[in-house]
Amino acid sequence: MNFDFSEEQKLLQKTARDYLAEHCPLASARSVLEGGGSHSDELWKGVAEMGWLGAAVPEEFGGAGFGRLELALLAQEVGRALAPIPFGPSVYLVTEALLEYGSDDQRQRLLPRLASGDLIGTFAFAERAGRLDADQVSATFENGRVNGAKLPVPDAQVAGLGLVVVREGGAVRLALVDLAGDSVEAEAHESIDGSRPQGRLVFSNAPAELLGDGGGDEEVLGRVLDRAAVLMAFEQVGGAERALELTREFTLGRYAFGRPIASFQALKHRMADLYAAIQLATSNAYYGAWALSTGDPELATAACGARITASDAFELAGVEMIQMYGGVGYTWEYDCHLFYRRAKALGLALGGAGEWRERLIQRLEA
Repeated sequence: MNFDFSEEQKLLQKTARDYLAEHCPLASARSVLEGGGSHSDELWKGVAEMGWLGAAVPEEFGGAGFGRLELALLAQEVGRALAPIPFGPSVYLVTEALLEYGSDDQRQRLLPRLASGDLIGTFAFAERAGRLDADQVSATFENGRVNGAKLPVPDAQVAGLGLVVVREGGAVRLALVDLAGDSVEAEAHESIDGSRPQGRLVFSNAPAELLGDGGGDEEVLGRVLDRAAVLMAFEQVGGAERALELTREFTLGRYAFGRPIASFQALKHRMADLYAAIQLATSNAYYGAWALSTGDPELATAACGARITASDAFELAGVEMIQMYGGVGYTWEYDCHLFYRRAKALGLALGGAGEWRERLIQRLEA
């Protein structure tokens, strides 16, 4: 079985890398942090024009009509560039959920706006910092209205459409909420990665509609998270690869005792361990992408493997980058903290690696 990408897909990836190298240097993430903004509007419009936001959306709904494999490669390049845009919540979660579980009317109304970038989506699950636990959902859906609060919610201040996990009676459902109305209040909250901001959403009789036919259930919620986990794993792998490349380049140029510190055996061993961790994450991400693109039942376990190893690899890359840069690695002027921040933010975005380990054990035992 060949898990490699085709030449056409690799060309798309190279085009994306070249575009981001020109329009999204690492200084872009730093400028968003320093300016206190939420994301780069210019870059968001640019990737929308390139068709990335609708990469997996059929042309009939205003998308590029590619597929999940192409979307995975784009996610990897977004991760390499630490792009300060709400790509994950809007594309991996809201757009994917609509594609798979939305009604025809919902797809017709919402997918073209999401694919064009005119509408930004976000996913509201957690109600307090910590685990993404469906048993703790208290936000309610009744008579077409949502009440309750969600925290943390990615890009809460700029999103116009929320995919909100709610409780209808005793069952968990997914609801679509227009976040631009007066019945939804968005409050900014401090985030470890200011270029991927978080916020709190408060719903007060907010008009809403259930996703698709009946809003699904906990099984549908799990599948939505699985799909997002695979795509986010590619973003994490991209960030980890870039961190390793920059660390290698820095250690080759930094001298101690008359020679590059990269020649010291202790650092070689650590970089070899990091390289192995990234390769393991890449392999699992490829497997997850295959399962996602083919609709294979193995997606349930493949997503867990991709999520766990990609989260571990990116966080390790951020830590090693700071330590191998030495004292300057802790300063604002160097880019190490940008990778560490993004690794932490993405590592918790869909629930931590520990939660996904538990999920994997439960699925293997089932």
